[in-house]
Amino acid sequence: MTETSPQKPIPVTVLTGYLGAGKTTLLNRILSENHGRKYAVIVNEFGEIGIDNDLIVESDEEIYEMNNGCVCCTVRGDLIRVVEGLMRRPGRFDAIIVETTGLADPVPVAQTFFMDDDVRAKTELDAVVALVDAKHLPLRLKDSREAEDQIAFADVVLLNKTDLVSPEELDRIEATVRVINPSARIYKTQRSDIDLTKVLDQGAFNLEKALENDPHFLEQDDHEHDHTCGPDCGHDHHHHDDHDHHDHDHHHHDHAPSPIHDVTVQSISLRGGEMNPDRFFPWIQKITQTDGPNILRLKGIIAFAGDAERYVVQGVHMIIEGDHQRAWKEGEKRESRLVFIGRDLDREKLERTFKACEA
Repeated sequence: MTETSPQKPIPVTVLTGYLGAGKTTLLNRILSENHGRKYAVIVNEFGEIGIDNDLIVESDEEIYEMNNGCVCCTVRGDLIRVVEGLMRRPGRFDAIIVETTGLADPVPVAQTFFMDDDVRAKTELDAVVALVDAKHLPLRLKDSREAEDQIAFADVVLLNKTDLVSPEELDRIEATVRVINPSARIYKTQRSDIDLTKVLDQGAFNLEKALENDPHFLEQDDHEHDHTCGPDCGHDHHHHDDHDHHDHDHHHHDHAPSPIHDVTVQSISLRGGEMNPDRFFPWIQKITQTDGPNILRLKGIIAFAGDAERYVVQGVHMIIEGDHQRAWKEGEKRESRLVFIGRDLDREKLERTFKACEA
């Protein structure tokens, strides 16, 4: 690469999901199908001996293994080194896939692409895809906080192994996933079989792109989807309302329990008018500093008084960023919407203090 020909950022897809959910099966589909793209694959193993690497199909793709199941600072360092090594070989691949160990919290992996300046300059986090074992999710939520975090943090959720549960069980599982993460796109699959255009090259982690693809992305109150969608469904799955759309009590506004009672992640949707930037920015900084460890994701569109453009904000734990996205359209309602996904969040405080930022 020369300084006169800057490369377009390489999209990165993070595959997450608890042990046995079907990540390697999906990865093998990606590596086997004739989609005309070349992928570099980074597999994060748990334990000293790599198993997943041997389960991956033979392909022309380049597989990189990190034998370090602790996805924290050490893995972040490993990941940065691997990605930087890949970046020194431009033209060899079109995109990167990171398969995390089933025991991993996906947040530090995503943060690597969100925070590290060198990596961020050359790559772009495209989407976090979580696979969920429909048969065993209730048990997983009882014994593993990571299983819940993987769903909460995802942009796309594959509700896999749907052939192993009854339609009624599947409804309950989907309702539970919706409680944990109301804005994720959900696809129901068997053996991780899905149209790859619904998983790859989504631009789903980038809130600006997500809003360009679906202007109603954050409007969870305004849309009802009463249909049951299969893997070939053509409907948008970006937005679902906060009310009972599966005959289960899983409102997001009144702490009603999910159909599975071991869910600890909650989603809080805030809605307000035009904001005063002199109040809003100190407020959001304070919230992320004090509640950051409990905030898995936050994302929103803010209307500032006297500002002709929409302001898009998103964050992971204590890291937050924002920028103007586009001009408000004629006739478009100038309102502010903010979604928090996390644990032990004080809904009343967030609603009250957000309201106090209004112009």
